[in-house]
Amino acid sequence: MKDWLGATAEVISAIGHERFAERLTSAINHIAPFDYCVVFGYQGTARPMDLFDTFPTKKRKIFVEDYLEGPYLLDPFYLACMTPVASGLYRMRDIAPDRFFQAEYFRSYYVQTGLAEEIGFIVDLPGSAMIVVSLMRAKKPFSAKQIRELGQYWPVLNAACKQHWPNLSSEFGRNDNTASDPKLHKSVERALLRFGEGTLTPREREVVEFTLKGHSADAVGRILEISPGTVRIHRRNIYSKLQIRSQGELFSKFIKTLVADSTNLTGPRPASS
Repeated sequence: MKDWLGATAEVISAIGHERFAERLTSAINHIAPFDYCVVFGYQGTARPMDLFDTFPTKKRKIFVEDYLEGPYLLDPFYLACMTPVASGLYRMRDIAPDRFFQAEYFRSYYVQTGLAEEIGFIVDLPGSAMIVVSLMRAKKPFSAKQIRELGQYWPVLNAACKQHWPNLSSEFGRNDNTASDPKLHKSVERALLRFGEGTLTPREREVVEFTLKGHSADAVGRILEISPGTVRIHRRNIYSKLQIRSQGELFSKFIKTLVADSTNLTGPRPASS
């Protein structure tokens, strides 16, 4: 308890200073140990901003550099900020679509992280920006007791983050890597307006969108108010038109199209800092 209180005092003293995020994650670690932490800033369709992370070099390439090249568009935490959901602490599995862990985003990208679990504090900042403080475990999930204790820390974390990042919203657009031009950095919904354009029907593109996000045929049917059988027929037609055979190829084609589209519009993107 003493370590927890002392660490929180250091968090408060670091508000407005460069070591704030480091001390915040140290305080959280006293409550529930974790392997990695990353703080991403989000605002609308802007490319996310990496505010802080604790990844070693090889892991950082997967979790940050690769993530920012397109996979973030299918990340449940990014989509939660786009909705947006209420601020608070969430397990990824609680905000992910029903088939997320069978979806190609998980199998083609997320599985590379090697994580047992990811949870995140979603903080609604002044203006229109949001941040997610993600805590990651490589070997075993957080226990129910640890989740309760982290939830009790939420008021402290929420207030401290609001004080430390009050002007984050104004930072989006100043940085070329995070410019909130929807033509350059699209949400999944906007990107799919171009994916399969001239080949897929509007309804087929909707089916692609929810399939990529990790929704089952039953869930897609409920969302679009059509039968699961009709969803499956649309999927077969989509695969035929795009000349692919699996959801893995669909995911790969979507990401390649998105990255190529961004490159054509902007030229080579500066390396992430």
